[in-house]
Amino acid sequence: MAAGYDDPTSHMFTPAAIEPAADFLAGLAGLAGSAGDGRALELGIGTGRIALPLARRGVEVHGIDMSRAMVARLRAKQGGDAIGVTIGDFSATRAGTTDGDFSVAYLVYNTIMNLTSQEAQVACFRNVAAQLAPGGTFVVEVLVPELRRLPAGQNVVPFHTSPTRWAFDVYDIATQATSSNYVEVVDGRGSYRSIPFRYVWPSELDLMARLAGMRLRERWDGWTREPFTSESTKHVSVWEKPAAG
Repeated sequence: MAAGYDDPTSHMFTPAAIEPAADFLAGLAGLAGSAGDGRALELGIGTGRIALPLARRGVEVHGIDMSRAMVARLRAKQGGDAIGVTIGDFSATRAGTTDGDFSVAYLVYNTIMNLTSQEAQVACFRNVAAQLAPGGTFVVEVLVPELRRLPAGQNVVPFHTSPTRWAFDVYDIATQATSSNYVEVVDGRGSYRSIPFRYVWPSELDLMARLAGMRLRERWDGWTREPFTSESTKHVSVWEKPAAG
Protein backbone atom coordinates (compact mmCIF):
# COMPACT_ATOMS: atom_id res chain seq x y z
CA MET A 1 0.00 0.00 0.00
CA ALA A 2 2.86 2.40 0.70
CA ALA A 3 3.96 2.48 -2.93
CA GLY A 4 0.64 3.91 -4.11
CA TYR A 5 -0.59 5.68 -0.97
CA ASP A 6 0.24 9.22 -2.08
CA ASP A 7 -2.39 9.47 -4.82
CA PRO A 8 -2.53 13.04 -6.17
CA THR A 9 -5.96 12.33 -7.69
CA SER A 10 -7.48 11.49 -4.29
CA HIS A 11 -9.43 14.17 -2.45
CA MET A 12 -7.52 13.45 0.76
CA PHE A 13 -4.35 14.88 -0.84
CA THR A 14 -5.92 18.15 -2.02
CA PRO A 15 -5.24 21.44 -0.22
CA ALA A 16 -8.96 21.60 0.62
CA ALA A 17 -8.57 18.45 2.71
CA ILE A 18 -5.11 19.07 4.17
CA GLU A 19 -4.87 22.78 4.99
CA PRO A 20 -7.94 23.03 7.31
CA ALA A 21 -6.73 19.98 9.25
CA ALA A 22 -3.23 21.42 9.66
CA ASP A 23 -4.65 24.81 10.74
CA PHE A 24 -6.96 23.15 13.28
CA LEU A 25 -4.14 21.10 14.82
CA ALA A 26 -1.67 23.98 14.81
CA GLY A 27 -4.17 26.04 16.80
CA LEU A 28 -4.49 23.32 19.42
CA ALA A 29 -0.73 22.88 19.66
CA GLY A 30 -0.43 26.43 20.95
CA LEU A 31 -3.24 26.24 23.52
CA ALA A 32 -2.03 23.87 26.21
CA GLY A 33 -0.28 25.87 28.91
CA SER A 34 2.57 23.47 29.60
CA ALA A 35 6.13 22.58 28.74
CA GLY A 36 4.69 20.60 25.85
CA ASP A 37 3.53 23.71 23.99
CA GLY A 38 3.98 23.47 20.25
CA ARG A 39 4.68 19.72 20.22
CA ALA A 40 2.37 17.32 18.38
CA LEU A 41 2.19 13.54 18.23
CA GLU A 42 0.66 11.86 15.19
CA LEU A 43 -0.46 8.26 15.57
CA GLY A 44 -0.21 6.46 12.24
CA ILE A 45 1.93 9.21 10.72
CA GLY A 46 2.31 7.33 7.44
CA THR A 47 3.84 9.32 4.60
CA GLY A 48 3.37 12.67 6.35
CA ARG A 49 0.21 13.91 4.63
CA ILE A 50 -0.69 16.00 7.70
CA ALA A 51 2.60 15.98 9.64
CA LEU A 52 4.60 17.87 7.02
CA PRO A 53 2.11 20.76 6.58
CA LEU A 54 1.81 20.96 10.36
CA ALA A 55 5.59 21.12 10.73
CA ARG A 56 5.69 23.92 8.15
CA ARG A 57 3.45 25.90 10.52
CA GLY A 58 6.16 25.78 13.16
CA VAL A 59 4.84 22.82 15.16
CA GLU A 60 7.36 20.23 16.34
CA VAL A 61 5.88 16.93 15.15
CA HIS A 62 6.70 13.40 16.24
CA GLY A 63 5.05 10.27 14.91
CA ILE A 64 4.38 6.60 15.58
CA ASP A 65 3.79 4.12 12.78
CA MET A 66 4.05 0.36 12.30
CA SER A 67 4.97 0.54 8.58
CA ARG A 68 8.63 1.12 7.79
CA ALA A 69 7.67 1.42 4.11
CA MET A 70 5.28 4.31 4.80
CA VAL A 71 7.86 6.06 6.98
CA ALA A 72 10.47 5.65 4.22
CA ARG A 73 8.13 7.61 1.93
CA LEU A 74 7.90 10.33 4.59
CA ARG A 75 11.68 10.47 4.93
CA ALA A 76 12.09 10.94 1.15
CA LYS A 77 9.99 14.13 1.18
CA GLN A 78 11.31 17.62 1.81
CA GLY A 79 11.41 18.17 5.57
CA GLY A 80 10.60 14.53 6.31
CA ASP A 81 13.99 13.78 7.85
CA ALA A 82 13.36 16.41 10.54
CA ILE A 83 10.33 14.57 11.95
CA GLY A 84 11.05 12.02 14.65
CA VAL A 85 9.26 8.71 14.09
CA THR A 86 9.04 5.69 16.38
CA ILE A 87 8.23 2.36 14.74
CA GLY A 88 5.53 0.42 16.57
CA ASP A 89 1.86 -0.19 17.31
CA PHE A 90 0.42 3.20 18.23
CA SER A 91 -2.01 1.69 20.72
CA ALA A 92 0.91 0.74 22.98
CA THR A 93 4.13 2.37 21.73
CA ARG A 94 5.47 5.58 23.29
CA ALA A 95 7.17 8.19 21.14
CA GLY A 96 10.93 7.82 21.31
CA THR A 97 11.58 11.27 22.69
CA THR A 98 12.52 12.49 26.17
CA ASP A 99 11.74 16.14 25.51
CA GLY A 100 8.57 16.25 27.61
CA ASP A 101 4.88 15.75 27.04
CA PHE A 102 2.86 16.71 23.97
CA SER A 103 0.34 19.52 23.61
CA VAL A 104 -1.76 17.65 21.07
CA ALA A 105 -1.97 14.10 19.76
CA TYR A 106 -4.06 13.19 16.75
CA LEU A 107 -5.42 10.34 14.65
CA VAL A 108 -6.83 11.35 11.26
CA TYR A 109 -8.73 9.85 8.34
CA ASN A 110 -10.37 6.90 10.17
CA THR A 111 -7.04 5.54 11.43
CA ILE A 112 -8.55 4.73 14.85
CA MET A 113 -10.47 1.99 13.03
CA ASN A 114 -7.21 0.27 12.06
CA LEU A 115 -7.22 -0.95 15.66
CA THR A 116 -9.54 -3.91 15.17
CA SER A 117 -10.64 -4.58 18.76
CA GLN A 118 -12.28 -2.47 21.42
CA GLU A 119 -9.45 -3.39 23.78
CA ALA A 120 -6.86 -1.92 21.42
CA GLN A 121 -8.88 1.25 20.93
CA VAL A 122 -9.22 1.71 24.70
CA ALA A 123 -5.48 1.09 25.08
CA CYS A 124 -4.80 3.76 22.46
CA PHE A 125 -6.66 6.40 24.48
CA ARG A 126 -4.73 5.45 27.61
CA ASN A 127 -1.43 5.52 25.72
CA VAL A 128 -2.21 8.99 24.39
CA ALA A 129 -3.28 10.32 27.79
CA ALA A 130 0.04 9.16 29.27
CA GLN A 131 1.93 11.21 26.68
CA LEU A 132 -0.11 14.43 26.84
CA ALA A 133 0.84 17.41 28.94
CA PRO A 134 -1.79 18.60 31.46
CA GLY A 135 -4.33 20.55 29.45
CA GLY A 136 -3.27 18.78 26.24
CA THR A 137 -5.77 17.45 23.71
CA PHE A 138 -6.40 14.32 21.68
CA VAL A 139 -8.03 14.75 18.26
CA VAL A 140 -9.69 12.00 16.23
CA GLU A 141 -11.14 12.31 12.74
CA VAL A 142 -13.34 9.31 11.93
CA LEU A 143 -16.48 8.43 10.04
CA VAL A 144 -19.84 7.86 11.70
CA PRO A 145 -20.71 4.17 11.16
CA GLU A 146 -22.73 3.99 7.96
CA LEU A 147 -25.23 1.38 9.08
CA ARG A 148 -28.13 3.32 7.57
CA ARG A 149 -26.78 2.23 4.20
CA LEU A 150 -27.18 -1.40 5.21
CA PRO A 151 -30.62 -2.91 4.38
CA ALA A 152 -32.09 -5.41 6.82
CA GLY A 153 -30.68 -8.89 6.25
CA GLN A 154 -27.69 -7.61 4.23
CA ASN A 155 -24.08 -7.31 5.40
CA VAL A 156 -22.36 -6.03 2.24
CA VAL A 157 -22.44 -2.48 0.85
CA PRO A 158 -20.72 -1.72 -2.48
CA PHE A 159 -19.12 1.73 -2.73
CA HIS A 160 -17.42 1.55 -6.14
CA THR A 161 -18.24 -0.30 -9.34
CA SER A 162 -16.66 -0.02 -12.77
CA PRO A 163 -15.77 -2.40 -15.63
CA THR A 164 -12.37 -3.09 -14.03
CA ARG A 165 -12.75 -2.31 -10.32
CA TRP A 166 -15.19 -3.25 -7.59
CA ALA A 167 -15.06 -2.22 -3.95
CA PHE A 168 -17.36 -3.15 -1.10
CA ASP A 169 -17.59 -3.08 2.69
CA VAL A 170 -18.55 -6.12 4.77
CA TYR A 171 -20.10 -5.61 8.22
CA ASP A 172 -20.46 -7.81 11.29
CA ILE A 173 -22.96 -5.90 13.41
CA ALA A 174 -22.48 -8.12 16.47
CA THR A 175 -18.76 -7.38 16.79
CA GLN A 176 -18.50 -4.00 14.98
CA ALA A 177 -15.93 -5.64 12.71
CA THR A 178 -15.86 -4.48 9.12
CA SER A 179 -13.58 -4.77 6.12
CA SER A 180 -13.06 -2.83 2.92
CA ASN A 181 -12.54 -5.16 -0.02
CA TYR A 182 -11.15 -4.38 -3.46
CA VAL A 183 -11.24 -6.41 -6.67
CA GLU A 184 -9.35 -5.06 -9.69
CA VAL A 185 -8.65 -6.37 -13.17
CA VAL A 186 -5.56 -5.09 -15.01
CA ASP A 187 -4.61 -6.51 -18.41
CA GLY A 188 -6.94 -9.42 -17.85
CA ARG A 189 -5.48 -10.37 -14.46
CA GLY A 190 -7.49 -10.03 -11.28
CA SER A 191 -6.32 -9.02 -7.82
CA TYR A 192 -8.09 -8.91 -4.46
CA ARG A 193 -7.24 -7.30 -1.16
CA SER A 194 -9.14 -6.91 2.09
CA ILE A 195 -8.43 -4.40 4.88
CA PRO A 196 -9.94 -5.05 8.34
CA PHE A 197 -11.35 -2.30 10.57
CA ARG A 198 -13.49 -1.86 13.66
CA TYR A 199 -16.09 0.87 13.42
CA VAL A 200 -16.72 2.90 16.55
CA TRP A 201 -19.48 5.26 17.66
CA PRO A 202 -18.91 8.84 18.92
CA SER A 203 -20.39 8.02 22.34
CA GLU A 204 -18.17 4.94 22.58
CA LEU A 205 -15.10 7.09 21.93
CA ASP A 206 -16.25 9.48 24.66
CA LEU A 207 -16.37 6.58 27.11
CA MET A 208 -12.87 5.45 26.06
CA ALA A 209 -11.66 8.97 26.73
CA ARG A 210 -13.25 8.95 30.20
CA LEU A 211 -11.57 5.63 30.99
CA ALA A 212 -8.27 7.34 30.11
CA GLY A 213 -8.99 10.35 32.32
CA MET A 214 -9.97 12.76 29.52
CA ARG A 215 -13.20 14.59 28.73
CA LEU A 216 -14.85 15.73 25.51
CA ARG A 217 -14.15 19.38 24.78
CA GLU A 218 -15.66 19.79 21.31
CA ARG A 219 -17.03 17.81 18.40
CA TRP A 220 -17.45 19.07 14.83
CA ASP A 221 -18.63 17.80 11.48
CA GLY A 222 -15.22 18.59 9.99
CA TRP A 223 -11.99 20.54 10.30
CA THR A 224 -13.64 23.89 9.56
CA ARG A 225 -15.87 23.50 12.64
CA GLU A 226 -19.24 22.92 11.02
CA PRO A 227 -21.84 21.78 13.58
CA PHE A 228 -22.02 18.05 14.20
CA THR A 229 -25.57 16.80 13.58
CA SER A 230 -27.51 13.55 13.18
CA GLU A 231 -26.83 13.84 9.42
CA SER A 232 -23.05 14.13 9.77
CA THR A 233 -21.13 11.35 8.05
CA LYS A 234 -17.92 11.93 10.04
CA HIS A 235 -16.71 13.89 13.03
CA VAL A 236 -13.63 15.63 14.36
CA SER A 237 -13.62 15.24 18.13
CA VAL A 238 -11.32 16.82 20.71
CA TRP A 239 -10.80 15.37 24.19
CA GLU A 240 -8.84 17.19 26.87
CA LYS A 241 -6.56 15.93 29.62
CA PRO A 242 -7.27 17.86 32.85
CA ALA A 243 -4.88 20.69 33.62
CA ALA A 244 -2.57 20.24 36.58
CA GLY A 245 -3.99 21.46 39.88
